[in-house]
Amino acid sequence: MNELKQMMERFGRQVFLCLPDGWQSEQFGAFIQPLRYKNKMYLGGVNTPIGFNREGYYLFLGPPEHDITKLGRDMWIQCGGERYTIDRAEVVYFGENPSHIWATIRSMVE
Repeated sequence: MNELKQMMERFGRQVFLCLPDGWQSEQFGAFIQPLRYKNKMYLGGVNTPIGFNREGYYLFLGPPEHDITKLGRDMWIQCGGERYTIDRAEVVYFGENPSHIWATIRSMVE
């Protein structure tokens, strides 16, 4: 599974995990890509003081060493200037060994 982690580092985006108390993980490579819309899934949005803002939904694939399934609901993913909340996350296994973390994430609307 080391090959998958190397691909994430080489071809993925540099991200880190954050908590409200100021804690941040080290940077690591992960894949973030937009989810394709089917049957009006993920088409919600948020009304803000300046108008309607559609929340973008994304697929996240990250290394198992940064297990976002264990960090709680207050955590977010930071990538460049974007912040993402985690809607659902699971560990994916290859045999008995964790291969990667799969998650659906969405843009945070301030």
